[in-house]
Amino acid sequence: MIKVGIIGATGYAGAELVRLLLNHPQAEIKWYGSRSYIDQNFADIYRNFFELVDASCMDDNMEALADQVDVIFTATPQGYLAGVLTEEILQKTKIVDLSADYRIKDVSVYEKWYGITHKSPQFIQEAVYGLCEINRNLINEQTRLIANPGCYTTCSILTAYPLVKEGLIDPSTLIVDAKSGTSGAGRGAKTPNLFCEVNENIKAYGVTSHRHTPEIEEQLGYAAGHEMIINFTPHLVPMNRGILVTEYASLMKKVTYEEVKAVYDRYYKDEKFVRVLPQGVCPETKWVEGSNYVDVNFVIDERTNRIVMMGALDNLVKGAAGQAVQNMNLLFGLEEATGLNLVPCFP
Repeated sequence: MIKVGIIGATGYAGAELVRLLLNHPQAEIKWYGSRSYIDQNFADIYRNFFELVDASCMDDNMEALADQVDVIFTATPQGYLAGVLTEEILQKTKIVDLSADYRIKDVSVYEKWYGITHKSPQFIQEAVYGLCEINRNLINEQTRLIANPGCYTTCSILTAYPLVKEGLIDPSTLIVDAKSGTSGAGRGAKTPNLFCEVNENIKAYGVTSHRHTPEIEEQLGYAAGHEMIINFTPHLVPMNRGILVTEYASLMKKVTYEEVKAVYDRYYKDEKFVRVLPQGVCPETKWVEGSNYVDVNFVIDERTNRIVMMGALDNLVKGAAGQAVQNMNLLFGLEEATGLNLVPCFP
């Protein structure tokens, strides 16, 4: 059994990790780390785990706890892991970090967009960006540190990646319009996330300044073979879970539906968790909820010579905890879908 520790277990992504790992046939949670709920019973914080989890939350002393586990998931705010990670910890255990601390290779870009000083930049180059469908060959049993991608970024990148990689779209024209459920903002009490603020409302936020922008640009830039600059606009919608992205770009040449569909199929036909939908079917968040799937599709606008690309995923599963488990499976040489064969929930 893989011995697992979770820091930030009482956040939404951390609790989703608990839900997934309880059903993982080859993983055992050894401790639940939470700075806010030390010594409190985990099942008292999340009553859905009543009689399923009989453990109290511990503090988040990684140095002391690393000896007890094979892998630590850090579902923590930006800057936490960068502030505590040491070579000694990495020699004891593997880390799958759900924050952005090691996702961006240029530390100056990270510090500019996140507004904090990176405390351990010496580990940035070692970290593997854990978008499995693209970087699977970089993740193996020798990998020590995984930078688990964000929810907006996972959906945005996978939706456009085949067309950027094949040069079918002009990368300089890419616009990403994204919507997220409120769980994407975390569990902390914030006035903008109160029921009366969110219900019957939709709003853009982080316009031209959202922190996931450079992550999308960097990863799609690798696909394009040069630096990219995009427009990324996120929106908050009154639902619990889900990411929906609609992306627009100019085509480099006239193409048919069949030609574009063949590109998506070539990239994703062997990817269990990316589903390319039939012609005319648009992705919807309700058809991926509770699962590790990403649904993608596209429509060619012949009138404007542009293409509209669409993607949907569950921000807490494929956008966070599910992808982290997918990475754990690769780290330990397991079949990638182990513990993740989840049928989407409906209604």
